[in-house]
Amino acid sequence: MGADRFSTSARLKAIGQEAQARVYRAAAARRPVRRNKLTGRAALLALVLCALVVALAYPMRQYIAQRSDIADQRRAAQQAKARVEQLREQKARWQDPQYVRAQAREHLHFVLPGETGYSVADPTPTGDAAAEHRTTNDAAAHRPWYDNLWDSVDQTDAGGHADAAARR
Repeated sequence: MGADRFSTSARLKAIGQEAQARVYRAAAARRPVRRNKLTGRAALLALVLCALVVALAYPMRQYIAQRSDIADQRRAAQQAKARVEQLREQKARWQDPQYVRAQAREHLHFVLPGETGYSVADPTPTGDAAAEHRTTNDAAAHRPWYDNLWDSVDQTDAGGHADAAARR
């Protein structure tokens, strides 16, 4: 009986191992086989897409640059048309004798026979004197009027003394 028991337990153990092996094989069969994610077809497709991107990049850049150039040229043409229109208007004005006469009087100081022409000198100084005049005017604007009056009297008096000294 002892031998039977041992052999029965050994048989049960063997059956359990076989059942366990069948369960593992069934689970392995149901599990998807892990393949490499990058197959040959996918690699070829990626290579073709990269080649297309590289092949189309330069022409697309050129296309965009040319569209920008076309827009710039259209803007320049519109500006040229506007300038031509201004020049046509100016030409039409110069066709009018009254306009020509007014321009000659204004810019060339022409006077008609019998008229008296007057020219007024520009009272604003130039160069260093202009800068000094501006600073003096800025300072004078912030002082009372009687101070400005007295300063002008002093300047005139100092000029008179300089003239008298020069005459001696």
